[in-house]
Amino acid sequence: MSLRKTVPLAVAFATLALLVGFGALTRFDQWGVDHLMPGASFGEKEPTITDSLVPLLGAHWDTWLGGVANIVTLPASFLISLAIVAWRSRLLAVALIAAVAVEIVCKELIDRPALYDGAFHITSFDSSFPSGHTLRTIIVAAAIWPLLRGWAAAWALASIVLLQLAGWHTPTDVIGGVLLGLLALLGARGAGALRARRLARG
Repeated sequence: MSLRKTVPLAVAFATLALLVGFGALTRFDQWGVDHLMPGASFGEKEPTITDSLVPLLGAHWDTWLGGVANIVTLPASFLISLAIVAWRSRLLAVALIAAVAVEIVCKELIDRPALYDGAFHITSFDSSFPSGHTLRTIIVAAAIWPLLRGWAAAWALASIVLLQLAGWHTPTDVIGGVLLGLLALLGARGAGALRARRLARG
């Protein structure tokens, strides 16, 4: 694993997490809520662990952007993404699980200052850093890249943009998901290179 790439990414992710937790980027995220989420449908119910595991369970279809996001981002749901990635590479599957574990820990530990839609407190954003859908999108796109290069890039870009437009995540959530996904890919690549060296030595 190249430390020249891994260390800056890890530092950037950790720094972003601290800034989100301490509220230094709350105004930026609030601007995102106000201007970058035309398809948002905020409600009182927060997503459960079961909602996160089962594809389309708890999905909202209130807006057309939300409906499109549900379909386009489906391969980035946990179980489907794990199946796709495991089919391509066991190392990537392990990296995906590790990244999701980091995601869960962050969501347990980081409680950002409140964000609002008008006077409504969007409680689902209180502990939404980083975006799991975004990090899984990055890993799935990398897994299918050798087979569907152009399509993989287009799908990943569309998914990440839709996560924002549909109001699933704040801008910092999405950025954090990208950084964590890239870290997972570097980890998988480093583990693969290490295994190859060991096999070469016999």
